[in-house]
Amino acid sequence: MIIAVSAFTQPGQPQNEKPKNLKVLPKNISNEELTKVMRGFNAALGVKCNYCHAPKSNGEKGMDFASDANPKKNVAREMIKMTQKINKKYFNKEHDGVLKNISCETCHNGAAKPKTLTK
Repeated sequence: MIIAVSAFTQPGQPQNEKPKNLKVLPKNISNEELTKVMRGFNAALGVKCNYCHAPKSNGEKGMDFASDANPKKNVAREMIKMTQKINKKYFNKEHDGVLKNISCETCHNGAAKPKTLTK
């Protein structure tokens, strides 16, 4: 999984500035890849950036992407780790020339809360 860049670049922030506070995603991820991953999360969960990211605390408009103030950000990190473990153990194998794996979309299908089966 990877995330998008241009939409997440702060006004006045240099394009080549490295993302901060990455705990699950690769620390050397490019801004472009980070933006792709984040846009993937947006689409898979049908949410906007403020679902997981906290607003800037200094009164400026925009998001503080490095902040951990929004608890949903840590939930997202745990979900990424869970998906990676499942893929590594069960799905990260090639079948008929296609690499099979799961992603956020597998369960969320564009909804913030995935539908679950109940008896």
